[in-house]
Amino acid sequence: MAQNDKNELLPQADLLLEISWEVCNKIGGINTVLATKAAQMVKRYHDGYILVGPYFKEGSKYQFEEAALPAPMKGIFSELENQGIKCRFGKWLIEGEPQVILVDFQALWQSINRYKFELWSDYKVDSMESGFEFDEPVVWSRAVAELTVRLKDAMGGKKVVIHCHEWLAGAVLLFAKSQRPDIASVFTTHATTLGRSLAFSGADFYAGIDKIDAQKEAYARHVQAKHLLERAAAQQCSVFTTVSEITGVECQYFLGRTPDVFLPNGLDAAKYLSFEEVAIKHRIQRGRIREFIFYDFFPFYTFDPKNTLFYFMMARYEFHAKGIDAFIKALAGLNRRLAEEKSKRTVVVFLWIPAKTRGIRSELTESRGNYYDVKQFVEENSGNLVENFLYSLFEQKALKDTDVFDEEPHRELERRLKKVRRTGQPYACTHELECADDPIMKALAEVGLGNRKDDRVKIVFYPAYLSGTDKLLNLSMREAIQGCHLGVFPSYYEPWGYTPIEAAAEGVPAITSDLSGLGRFLSQLPRDKQNPGISIVNNYGKSECEVVAQLEEMLYEYTVMLRGDRVENKINARKLVDNFDWENLAENYITAHNQALEKH
Repeated sequence: MAQNDKNELLPQADLLLEISWEVCNKIGGINTVLATKAAQMVKRYHDGYILVGPYFKEGSKYQFEEAALPAPMKGIFSELENQGIKCRFGKWLIEGEPQVILVDFQALWQSINRYKFELWSDYKVDSMESGFEFDEPVVWSRAVAELTVRLKDAMGGKKVVIHCHEWLAGAVLLFAKSQRPDIASVFTTHATTLGRSLAFSGADFYAGIDKIDAQKEAYARHVQAKHLLERAAAQQCSVFTTVSEITGVECQYFLGRTPDVFLPNGLDAAKYLSFEEVAIKHRIQRGRIREFIFYDFFPFYTFDPKNTLFYFMMARYEFHAKGIDAFIKALAGLNRRLAEEKSKRTVVVFLWIPAKTRGIRSELTESRGNYYDVKQFVEENSGNLVENFLYSLFEQKALKDTDVFDEEPHRELERRLKKVRRTGQPYACTHELECADDPIMKALAEVGLGNRKDDRVKIVFYPAYLSGTDKLLNLSMREAIQGCHLGVFPSYYEPWGYTPIEAAAEGVPAITSDLSGLGRFLSQLPRDKQNPGISIVNNYGKSECEVVAQLEEMLYEYTVMLRGDRVENKINARKLVDNFDWENLAENYITAHNQALEKH
């Protein structure tokens, strides 16, 4: 295949339409994939690269900027509008500012049953029992297929490739192929519908995957419409792709086709800080997290914040699939070991896992207010404090005999501190949960992690989205990661798994799983065995007890690790990020697109 003077693979397509329900529509991880990759695609395809997504007035207005319609498209857009399909052309307001067409499909809803019949008639997609979640992307897909076919026709003899992501855009490929069988197409499944369904029910299906009747199982789990559409798209596309080797196994058995090309997910490494800048950010955000510890834990009892490590898990609430269950059991083991050793080390574990709540616990809100009241009082009297402290030093008083506060401020401070102090022990969850039998809280109780004074492992279940304005921590996801020492992601089902590498980009070591696409990818890279930066727990073919024992050992080793080794892990984690830069990984996409054209 042709390459330029930088040894980059040259795209053969004159026009690439990358189609996804998540273009300018953030509902999941595919939005991140598209947004972070876009600049590299623009660099390679220039004006021949257009993203296509759904138009939602409220959702699109902050991400999309409409622009003047190029002359060749005016006739196409006008013709589509006569059919009730209104298309908007502009740019996505992200790095690279890629061209975007957002398709308003609402006027086509009355024809949904006809579209579903077409899918059945042409591809045997059974959607008789489907509801809005399936029907909405199908209506949109029918509208996008009309756009796609007209753009293909308008290009004459030039080369066009459509690249559709997930079952939500898979119907675009099917509808378009019914009209233009010669269209070059790439279909990417980021996770199979059946794989997700099995994993979320707690099934560890990889060991016996060859014995699963995929269609029967899909009907049993009421996901047959999505599964059959996904299978049809995988069978009908010119080139079939997925994000990782582990998901490729699912595709082989559930969709009946082995992927032609793997498309690992990347990130824009240039957007992340240098290691020196990361170290500064860590100190700043660690300080903000320590403030949280002051008002969450210290009203009840204290521990040395300078001898405390912050671990975290950041995930959707998928109790088994994300390995939350294994993590909690491993933390209980870590707590016992540290207590038996009479360790002075404290580990505070943040479970940043959104759940339905009724709001922040009132006593925590009160403690936060009391803490900032004391802090403000100290800051307002800091002039006298510094002056008195310096005077005492020059007077050669022993520091323990130093009176840094004048008498009246001292009494006022004592009054304010009395309001801070509480009896009992810190509650593990920061919010009032709607679920009375919450799985995380139940698991913590079962293993005895209750934030007692003598516990060396403390738990903070934080079931709110980290927006930076949540009225508690007020940290963004990125800031929260920056303030921690270790991220833990022992997933049983993770087609890719972005967060460990995002943590590494912030100089934070992590643990991932060999059942994640990222873990499989990492296992093929050379890494420092003693300080790997990102460690991999072996879940594949292992019992729960074996996984928990492995994870506990990893957590223990990191907890007792010397500071020099922790720094080395941070450095090595940051170095791994270069392997995931889109500047390198985008070439896999070019390969898939070029192969699609070769088949036509």
